[in-house]
Amino acid sequence: MSSLLLPLLGGALIGLSASLLLLFNGRIAGISGIAGGLFGEMKGERGWRLAFLGGLVGGGLLLRVVWPETLGTSHAPGSGWLVAAGLLVGVGTRLGNGCTSGHGVCGLARGSRRSFVATLTFMATGALTVFFVRHVLGSAG
Repeated sequence: MSSLLLPLLGGALIGLSASLLLLFNGRIAGISGIAGGLFGEMKGERGWRLAFLGGLVGGGLLLRVVWPETLGTSHAPGSGWLVAAGLLVGVGTRLGNGCTSGHGVCGLARGSRRSFVATLTFMATGALTVFFVRHVLGSAG
C-alpha cells in the first residue's frame, strides 16, 4: 500500500470507530474519558471501556508484529522523558476538559467551538514543546 494512503486509512478507521461508538453506545471516543471512566462506579460501563482500550493497545501491538515499519523507528526516549510527558499529558487533559481524540476528532466533527480552541491549543503547545526540547535543550528525545 502506498505510504500516502496509510494516513488516509488510519484516519478513516479512527472516524469509523468514533462513529460506531457514538451510534451504538451514545459515547464520545475521547480516550481520557474512556480510561478515566474505568475508575468510576458506573454500572455496566467497565466492559466496553476495557474492550475499547484493549483494542487500541492490541491493534498497535499487532501492527508492530505484522508490519513493524509502519510505526517508525524503534528509538525510545529515556524513562525520565516518558514520565514527564505522561504527567504533562495528564495535566493538559484535565485542564482542557478532554484529550486530543475527544476534542480533535469528536468535538470538531460536532462543530464544538470549545473543541476547536482546545485543538488549536494542543497543536500549538505540541509544536512549541518540540521546538523547545530540540532547539533550546538540544535533545532529540
